[in-house]
Amino acid sequence: MTKAINKKVPAPYLTIPQLKTLSHLQTLIRFKSITPNSAGGVEWLAHQLTDLGFSIEQFSAHNVTNLIAKISFGAGPVVAFSGHIDVVPAAQGGWLADPFDGKIINDAIYGRGAADMKGGIAAMLSATQSLIHSAQQKQGSLYWLITSDEEGEAEHGSVLIAKRLAQQGVVLDGCIVGEPTSHLQVGDTIKNGRRGALSARLTIQGKAGHVAYPENTINAAHISAEVVNRLIQIDWLLDEPSSKTSLQVTGINIDNVLDNLVPAQCDITFNIRYSHGYKSTDVKQLVLTALNDLNEYLTVQWERPCEPYYTSHRAERCLLAQLEQAIFNVTGSYPVLSTSGGTSDGRFFASKNTQVIECGVLNQTIHQVNEHVPISDLLQIEKIYTQLLVHIFSQSNNEEIR
Repeated sequence: MTKAINKKVPAPYLTIPQLKTLSHLQTLIRFKSITPNSAGGVEWLAHQLTDLGFSIEQFSAHNVTNLIAKISFGAGPVVAFSGHIDVVPAAQGGWLADPFDGKIINDAIYGRGAADMKGGIAAMLSATQSLIHSAQQKQGSLYWLITSDEEGEAEHGSVLIAKRLAQQGVVLDGCIVGEPTSHLQVGDTIKNGRRGALSARLTIQGKAGHVAYPENTINAAHISAEVVNRLIQIDWLLDEPSSKTSLQVTGINIDNVLDNLVPAQCDITFNIRYSHGYKSTDVKQLVLTALNDLNEYLTVQWERPCEPYYTSHRAERCLLAQLEQAIFNVTGSYPVLSTSGGTSDGRFFASKNTQVIECGVLNQTIHQVNEHVPISDLLQIEKIYTQLLVHIFSQSNNEEIR
């Protein structure tokens, strides 16, 4: 693979294992896995993990390809790597190189998915290879949980993987999701939870009539102003400083082209990103209570509910503490804990028994033209993953994640 390396990356700069990490990412980028298609990416990963001694279960649903891979070293912690192979489409124009080529330019690998999140998967694979090939005595079980349905509707991917694990009686102690979470440098921010998300379409039904005789009408536009005002004034009393609720009105539509007609209907759309202090049922109830006296005019349709999750420090040897220590060992600094941003597949694996944490490369170029990951960042996150795996599965570290 050295011939694929830009001349600005001299050979002495990279060891053979590091070159393999770069090669993993370049190979993954070359799979044109636009959601929900795997395009061979999941199959390639399955082959790599099989060679490492993993047992493989692969299944498909609605053109989505899912992978559950497992290797066991005996009794001990049960921990998973989770990720997605699918990417968003690459917009035409402006790319420095083919977005599905994985070319190295100025010491960075360019391509769709380089940061979100094939870079994380490539680093996870190298870390897993290091663990398997190490001479240390190991204990516990490592799972790989990969889907090609995260960037789309996420209806046939990780949610089905989680259900299948439950059917098999598998209870994870922890799950590391390789989403790009870093802000200014690798490891400076990790997600120990995500806010919930809930969208709604609200229809206001009034009564049309001539603007000169408003007493004979019910103006849906005027009611919409009151509705919006009440929505944005809801008090979210269960919010925490690290997890604030935000309600954003995303659309107000009145299909009325006449200036002398009082509109009979108005449609409002809004989205709520809510703190882990709430469930979606709580959020719905707060909204409906705020609009209670207007109910005769309103119809609400709820869409795309995504429940929040949150991982706290449970014990000295918990997964969150282990990851924080691995990051410190590699970077010299502890990470900031955050629950900001969008939703992720982490929500499907989180439970009272399973700690879920997201940790990956910088997110500054995700979904953009010229998405890329610097080689140094890719190698840095691989070191963090390796440190974490070594610590979790070391037989001398015989305390299970609690």
